[in-house]
Amino acid sequence: MDTPQTMKGIWVEKAGGTEVLQYKTDLPVPEPKDGEILVKNDFCGVNYIDIYFRTGVYPSPKPEVLGREVSGTIVSTNGNVYGLKTGDRVVCLCASGYAEYTATSAKHACKIPDGINNETACAALLQGLTALTLIRESYEAKKGDWILVHAAAGGVGLWLCQLLKAVGAKVIGTASSEEKRKLALEHGAAHALESNADLAAKIKEITGGQGVAAVYDGVGKATFDTDLEVVGRKGNVICFGNASGPVEPLALHRLTPKSIKLLRPMLFTYIARRDEFEHYANELFDFILKEQPKVQIHATYALHDIAKTHEDLEGRRTAGKCLLKA
Repeated sequence: MDTPQTMKGIWVEKAGGTEVLQYKTDLPVPEPKDGEILVKNDFCGVNYIDIYFRTGVYPSPKPEVLGREVSGTIVSTNGNVYGLKTGDRVVCLCASGYAEYTATSAKHACKIPDGINNETACAALLQGLTALTLIRESYEAKKGDWILVHAAAGGVGLWLCQLLKAVGAKVIGTASSEEKRKLALEHGAAHALESNADLAAKIKEITGGQGVAAVYDGVGKATFDTDLEVVGRKGNVICFGNASGPVEPLALHRLTPKSIKLLRPMLFTYIARRDEFEHYANELFDFILKEQPKVQIHATYALHDIAKTHEDLEGRRTAGKCLLKA
């Protein structure tokens, strides 16, 4: 079938609230440049980072089509695309994902293995790779470690619970509702707590006063002071998100009493090279095929319902992954 000239997609002309998310039916279908593939999308992933780009917390050129991951079928290629070919089922980390077609560098695209469907692949890639690189590179979690995971029922949080349990670490998860805390326990957390004034005391009790070996914190400003309180001597605070707002500037001497290591990682730093991306994508897919983890999909929304999707994600009404059906 010939590729059309126009497509449906979500167009953002300026930073702002959900009102800036414009559903268009006449966007031009992009043409792949050298080293790129053109993908007919089946599913588009929705991630909290998309909200940062929409609101301007993370600056990005406007106008733009938001979206950082897709799954679908290659309809054309241009130049060296690492052995990918037309007709391949692929999942990609990309830009301009909220659309029927996406042209993207082949460097962060890979074939979807047999045994994994397109919906699961799209639900897994960005959040699964984020969690995997956090536990391999930001702090290499070990058997017996006590680990604190904030927002444990979120997309990355549920992956962290399962991956950490697989390496033998013991997860203390936080979540905002009883339903979400139950979900965290079902995905491998040893304890699931409400993030409130008693949190630090409960964590110290659970860990015998030692504190946790590491904190994986995608919440940011609201939880950072607690992180410093509950992390153990020579412990690690890994701040990888800003759901409650960016952490305020820090006086380094606050890390001194326990020799705390503080890190602000980003997934794309860990997978900047093709071989790094392939390594972690292969590990993630092997984990899915062999260990059969729960790939939690909160809901699959229609493309034109993107405003509701962002509102649900911002309003903490989701548990697991949000997808768009292209």
